[in-house]
Amino acid sequence: MGDWLLRHRRSVLFFLTLLVLAGVAAALKLPVALFPQVAFPRIEVAADAGNLPIAQTQLTLTQPLEQALRGVPGVEKIRSTTSRGATDISVQFAWGTAMNTALLQAESAINQVLPSLPAGTQFRARRMDPTVDPILGLALTSSSLSPVALRHYAYYDLRPRLLAISGVAQVDVQGGEQAEYQVIVDPLRLQSYGLHFQDVSRALADSNIITAVGRIQRHYRLYQILSESPLRTEQEIGQTILKSGPDGVVDLADVAQIRPGVVPQWTTVSADGKAAVLVNIKQQIGGNTVAIDHALRRLLRQDAASIPAGVKISTWYDQSQLITAAASSVRDAILIGAVLAALVLLLFLRNLRLTLIVAIVLPSVLLASVLLLYVFHQGFNIMTLGGMAAAVGLVVDDAVVMLEHIMRRISEHPGTRVPVLHSALELSKPLAGSSAATMIIFLPLGFLSGITGAFFQALAIAIVAALTVSFLVAYLAVPLLAEVLLRQKDAERAEHQGPWLIWLGKLYGRVLHYLLPRPAWILGIFIGVAALGFWSYTQVGSGFMPRMDEGGFVLDYRAPPGTSLAETDRLLDQVQDILAHNSNVLSYSRRTGLQLGGGITEANTGDFFIRLKSQRQDNIWQIMSDLRQRIHDEVPGLHVETGQLMEDLIGDLTAVPQPIEVKIYGGNPETLGAVAHQVAQRIAQVPGVTEVFDGITIAGDAVDIHIDPVRAALAGMSPADVTRQLHTLMQGQVVTRIPTGQEMIGVRLRASRSSWSQIQKLRRLPLLAPDGHYLQLGQVADVRLQSGQAELTTENLKPMVAVTARIEGRSMGTVMAELKSRLAQMRLPAGVYLQYGGLYQEQQRAMQALALVLLAAILLVALLLLYLYERFSVVVSILSTAILSLGCVFFGLWLTGTERNITAMIGMTMIVGIVTETAIFFFAELRDVTPVELSRAGQARLRPVLMTAIIAILALLPLALGLGAGAEMQAPLAIAIISGLVAEVPLVLWFMPSLYGFLENLRGRRPAARFS
Repeated sequence: MGDWLLRHRRSVLFFLTLLVLAGVAAALKLPVALFPQVAFPRIEVAADAGNLPIAQTQLTLTQPLEQALRGVPGVEKIRSTTSRGATDISVQFAWGTAMNTALLQAESAINQVLPSLPAGTQFRARRMDPTVDPILGLALTSSSLSPVALRHYAYYDLRPRLLAISGVAQVDVQGGEQAEYQVIVDPLRLQSYGLHFQDVSRALADSNIITAVGRIQRHYRLYQILSESPLRTEQEIGQTILKSGPDGVVDLADVAQIRPGVVPQWTTVSADGKAAVLVNIKQQIGGNTVAIDHALRRLLRQDAASIPAGVKISTWYDQSQLITAAASSVRDAILIGAVLAALVLLLFLRNLRLTLIVAIVLPSVLLASVLLLYVFHQGFNIMTLGGMAAAVGLVVDDAVVMLEHIMRRISEHPGTRVPVLHSALELSKPLAGSSAATMIIFLPLGFLSGITGAFFQALAIAIVAALTVSFLVAYLAVPLLAEVLLRQKDAERAEHQGPWLIWLGKLYGRVLHYLLPRPAWILGIFIGVAALGFWSYTQVGSGFMPRMDEGGFVLDYRAPPGTSLAETDRLLDQVQDILAHNSNVLSYSRRTGLQLGGGITEANTGDFFIRLKSQRQDNIWQIMSDLRQRIHDEVPGLHVETGQLMEDLIGDLTAVPQPIEVKIYGGNPETLGAVAHQVAQRIAQVPGVTEVFDGITIAGDAVDIHIDPVRAALAGMSPADVTRQLHTLMQGQVVTRIPTGQEMIGVRLRASRSSWSQIQKLRRLPLLAPDGHYLQLGQVADVRLQSGQAELTTENLKPMVAVTARIEGRSMGTVMAELKSRLAQMRLPAGVYLQYGGLYQEQQRAMQALALVLLAAILLVALLLLYLYERFSVVVSILSTAILSLGCVFFGLWLTGTERNITAMIGMTMIVGIVTETAIFFFAELRDVTPVELSRAGQARLRPVLMTAIIAILALLPLALGLGAGAEMQAPLAIAIISGLVAEVPLVLWFMPSLYGFLENLRGRRPAARFS
């Protein structure tokens, strides 16, 4: 092999160079996003049937849809929320389901029951994936343009240009107003001419005609024949003929006022305290967020002249900034790690040529590994970049081990030329075994499901890709570079140890000679470290995903039930004043009656998105806490909740938006409401619990018009006739549309709002009977106020109320343990029971799955070691060392105040492979099991173990310290690995040889052959 490699060294190095260049090309094509593109197994169905009572909506709309969707193959859970005339249904499938097929099947199931649903029912079904929320949000404000003109520009001018940007999937426009013509009919004047509302509606529709009536051929040409009588202006609308006869004609202007107006809406949108139009840009699956942002900025610069005067376009949300900052942080972490690694190499080896080789190897490996990311359809995101940063120490480790071995072999034969490649090949088996030990631990991650598997499989692919390339480079390129660059005196200088290394080697030998004949000390060390690890485990809190500062957050608000839009706006003006005087706030946008994630929203609810300054004194969690407290103190009656956008997105995608969710099941909604109130009170008493919501959402008061069929029949009308007239008089009916420029302007037929603005006036509202006489609404119906009704929630067709809360300042596991203890003391009514959901439920599933992954990793490593050595004593020695290192990881987490979350668990799994890798190189050096030989092998591995551990620790230090945006996501992983590496050095060098010697002595074996 050495001779072959020597003959083909040019082609091998050229091949590796091609891999690096291909990696550079792939890096330019990889999609860039915040999180991996994951097909979340959830479909959301929203259906609207108009204004129906909640109970009737539940029976006629929600239940038929739930039953139809339950029959879709693969459905695991269905959850619905029913309000007045509308329902939101979340359909959960098993992970791995083909969601395109599932969506088509869900739509087919809904279409089959659509004819039996209330007339006019409309529905929308959508897949839930990371693209459901905008990646970029623009706010348009103007002091000169009207809300109608501002929305027109946003929708018809700006939106088409944004949709032309590559990677953009959808552009939503919120806010502003839409123009329409309003025909305000006087019912009494209408009666005086013997006309009905239907006559007005029919006349308007019949007068606004543009249609093809035929075709004619003449002189080799084909002509289309059009019959047209279009309406264009409000004057033409007023001249619409309603009636003609001997006495003349009656036109629309005789019975109605025609004036420009706007489409009625019960929402408000603003930005930085000013009325605004928001443009929300969503990307395609696999789109490049950063590229979309750059293209949009370029478009706005190029089209600056076409932007109407007085229009200001600002950014209220920009996900690309977080992605860019996170990528820069990871890049800086890699660079810092590389520089520190070079300094360590210089310190230990005191040779620039060796450092140059590592400086060549590290970027080459990382660039070539990008090619593998491209092959496996990955992209640049916070998980893959974090995986590459975490792999820096391991990559350097492979190169250092190979170089140190080559230097030692050269220095053993002074004055003679030692074949470098043959010396390097001596390390092929332990190098392959150590690389396999690190990579094999990621195999069980491929079987993980849920959000844990979805996110961390991307991290595992990035690390395995880097380690695969690192092995090839260390095995092929490093020896070739050493053959070219290194000289005999380089090896002699590198192998000449300084006084402190000599002193450390003597200390190591004395300690090991003391431990080898004393099994009790070995047992004591094992028990002591294991006890420390168990104690630390009990002290470390558990969590789910690491918290990350996104630079902005969502503030959801809820005014008291039934609060009008105007009163809600008044309350929110006070919130906007608080935000305007907060030095940490850069900008904000507000939606009332709407929300970022969609769903059922009343006029008293909505959300802010608050964007923070990049340079600020307080962290985002302190800002959110302070803001909540100020709103609580200064704006009584307004309930607020805070959360970061990506944090909420993950919750929405998994249908578990809150960390704490106590689900209360039962048959009686009133009983469930009472129990939910008690549960909320008990939860609020737990330290660390904030933003408690009892799960009861009141839809607001209603005016109930109960039509008496008998009285209506005596007047010659049916309840349906009365309802149709009420709909036309009050809400209005768009009877035709007029083309105006790029849009169609509706013509709305309605009565004056002053005629029904109060309950007493509503009772006197005039209705027109079929025989032409008028009667008041109060003659055929009872009009009364009805208190607000609670929205109804079900899960798997069972009535349910979900009490939710967030956690602040404490770990999830600690809070949930105390919360469960308090709720266990409750006496629940018969037929009522509790279940725990939310992110806590996801965390429990994830922790159980990761515990199995860790166990599987240990077993796979055991299998690999048994294959390499066929000795249980070696397997037990190495695995005992790895397990004790895991105990020290818990101590490191406790010492740094880090939660045991899923990122930390991945780090713990990696420690098993890293410790095994180091141990394999120790046994590669060992020739027999005598104390002298154990000491010699340990001293031979002392310097490389110290070097690789220090390099890996320093490379991970920037991530562990959470330096830069997005680094918090990988900090627990880095802390876990660093803690294990700190423990690895003494355990591998002292404990493992002592344990191995003790086990071999028990068996009475003295192997003479080396293990390599």
